[in-house]
Amino acid sequence: MELDRMDENDWKYHGEGNKSLVVSHVQHCRVLRLLKYPAEDSENPPQTAEQAFRQIQNIVDFTSNVISCLLGEKFVHSGEVVRLPLEFVRQLSIKIQHQRPAWRCDKVMDIYSGCALCLPNLTSPTLHQPTPTPPLCIEIKPKCGFLPSPKHVSKDIKTRVCRYCMHQHYKVANGKWKRRSLYCPLDLFSGNKQRMHFAIRHLIEEPQNNLKVFKGGQCIYSSKEGSDESPDTNSLLHHLRPYFLRGNNRVNGHVTTKAVLNDFIQVLGNALLSAAGGDGGQVTDRTGEGRSFCEASLFNKERIRHGSQGLPTNNILSRILQTQMLDSLDIEGLYPLYCRVEQHLQDFPKDRTGLQIDGPYDQNFLEKVQKCLMEDDDSVEYAAAKVHQYRIAMTAKDCSIMVTLVPSSEEEDDDEDLSSQKRLRDFRPQAFSSSVSVLDLDPKPLDSVPRQLRLDQKIVSCYLRTGGTLPNSSLPPLPSILAAEREERALRFQAV
Repeated sequence: MELDRMDENDWKYHGEGNKSLVVSHVQHCRVLRLLKYPAEDSENPPQTAEQAFRQIQNIVDFTSNVISCLLGEKFVHSGEVVRLPLEFVRQLSIKIQHQRPAWRCDKVMDIYSGCALCLPNLTSPTLHQPTPTPPLCIEIKPKCGFLPSPKHVSKDIKTRVCRYCMHQHYKVANGKWKRRSLYCPLDLFSGNKQRMHFAIRHLIEEPQNNLKVFKGGQCIYSSKEGSDESPDTNSLLHHLRPYFLRGNNRVNGHVTTKAVLNDFIQVLGNALLSAAGGDGGQVTDRTGEGRSFCEASLFNKERIRHGSQGLPTNNILSRILQTQMLDSLDIEGLYPLYCRVEQHLQDFPKDRTGLQIDGPYDQNFLEKVQKCLMEDDDSVEYAAAKVHQYRIAMTAKDCSIMVTLVPSSEEEDDDEDLSSQKRLRDFRPQAFSSSVSVLDLDPKPLDSVPRQLRLDQKIVSCYLRTGGTLPNSSLPPLPSILAAEREERALRFQAV
């Protein structure tokens, strides 16, 4: 990529989050992440070009020196900071403005610093042979996969119902989403295939911001925030059908919708469980913890008939979960330690550098986190280390997993170029090669702690006020998936 010869016509809008906007190259598998500012700061940027560069470099350092050590280097892409011609950035901002969702336009793209984070485009992988069915990429934002310890929470409900399930009630009550998702992260992180498949199915039925499906680099399935319309599951199944033509479950020679959906869920579940880069490692039993079942999940515990209850220790879900569990105190137990740090910084502002509140995110920072004392010695160093642990845990709770599925032909079976990717063979349709990466790994700022406490209080209060119930209009309607299955059962009956 020649930075001095950038052309805005070579780039297209890819997506955006709360703090950054992403564009992708139309030919090369690269994306650029650019910072965003509140619209009122559009003509008066809140930081200088060097401060913007430092902010993005902090993301790179945090990802490469901290997160990659916890999640595994093979799963993490740190990227690099690049300086772009300002005229290119301005023209790019104009070009993509009409493609941005209206509800995201309260913020504008940074056109003053010329700084961006350059990363590989994981929705359009290059490592595959040309096939009639291009690679599928599934982006999952799994959220928090465990319940907090009762030792540090003020409301018992938090030890029985997970944060995600309670948050669904709050989001519906505030109009962010029209319908509640029945997905529960604890099912996905359970390691039990039945629970995992149950969770994935509910992600498909009501994806919200937690699931996107890409085919050949193009997003073919997602939700629009605040929309009254349900995502078009029939359209998704139409896209998926060519990948699962070898299935045996047919009606009058037609591969059933149920078979396509089940095969897709099975392949995706296998990829998530197989993403260990080796033999899968030892399975960690979590049945005795009492923190791996959520009362709000519709999955009936009695349905578990076989299979492990736990994740392989080297598995990506296991690594994410262990990193999330660095939050050992919950936001309620952490907040007094945060106040200790804040008070110390008010009294001794120069200590901000020594405590590494804003980085640098280097080996020393990681060692402080990993060697934190078990018991509070009333020191500011202990409090700062626990706050750092919480911030890392929050990154893991908010990350995204990108699963790439590349269809394999029989001729590719012995291709040594794919030896580093785990082959998925224990299912009925054609084989896939899979690879897994983790995205959205920015460090969380120190000042996010009080906001998280306020949000936690609102979520719990809303859930207790409603008694964990919602009006019927907020529940997911009968999915088109199930409607299609009814039609196919009728076809089967007529064929007999």
